[in-house]
Amino acid sequence: MLYAGLDVHKRFSQAVVCRESGNVLKEGRVPTTKEDISKFFSEFKEELKIAIEAGINSEYIFDFLEEQGYNMTLSHPLKTRMIAESKVKTDKIDANILSYLLRTNLLPTSYMPPKNIREIRQLVRQRIFLGRFNAKLKNRIHAELIRRGIRYERKRIIFTSNGKNWLRSLNIPPMESYLIILETIEDQIKKHNKKINQEGRKYEEVKLLTSIPGIGIYSALVIFSEIGDIRRFNTEEKLFSYSGLIPSVNQSGNHRYYGRITKQGSKNIRWILTEVVRVHLNWTRANNVETKLLKYYLRLRKKGKPENKTVIATARKLLQIIYWMLKNKTEYCVKG
Repeated sequence: MLYAGLDVHKRFSQAVVCRESGNVLKEGRVPTTKEDISKFFSEFKEELKIAIEAGINSEYIFDFLEEQGYNMTLSHPLKTRMIAESKVKTDKIDANILSYLLRTNLLPTSYMPPKNIREIRQLVRQRIFLGRFNAKLKNRIHAELIRRGIRYERKRIIFTSNGKNWLRSLNIPPMESYLIILETIEDQIKKHNKKINQEGRKYEEVKLLTSIPGIGIYSALVIFSEIGDIRRFNTEEKLFSYSGLIPSVNQSGNHRYYGRITKQGSKNIRWILTEVVRVHLNWTRANNVETKLLKYYLRLRKKGKPENKTVIATARKLLQIIYWMLKNKTEYCVKG
């Protein structure tokens, strides 16, 4: 068995191949192209395990080398402390440390989802980006009206067809540009929503998640694509940690202090869970239904916990429910 470390950068990458004993067989700097990287490793006929650090350039190289038959491992960059905290840091050192950690079985690994899950992730993340950009643009339009002292009724729906015509009639120079961009984004959002609905119907996990009031296909697909295979989390606590919804801990002697949530991990899953919680609570009030989540939320509020912290705690409770639903392949029971 041979072991390799590959430190990937935009233009050039540093690679090293060594035996289990640590003897270096080959190392060098190669252009970051499929052809050049493949050529670097092609002379080795023994089984080769390659460690590559997770990053923006790593995905297509990882896929390509895996297709070539190499045993690929993705390194977690933040947890690879020997690289992150090294005072003398070069690409050559990074590649050697990756190979060392790999052959000594000390490499902190990162999850590389299957291609279909990555494609869904990309789809929903584009949709998230479009939604946030859409909101920012609408805020700019509101700000432009306020800046010019143009009063309008809050109840007026200014982003309907009639509302947009009214905005154009104001003859504000930037407004036409804003509206053209806004309409383009809205068109893209519609196309993404259609694709998301098509993709969501393919997965049993999405069907299970949408049994929770407040979760639609879009939010279910965000959750599913960020979690991936639920079996990779052997405890619910590991899923909480992955989502960044666990409190930070500071321990000194016999005293332990709990602070804010760590926010380490998937920011998209934290965002969508808190949004879903708010929608779920509104649904329970509108339908006069008591669910487990509502009872949990109300219990924390009665204890005097602030609203935002209660929503976050309820989001963690929701994630616990989701964990066991996906583990056991069961739908949500609405009545608490």
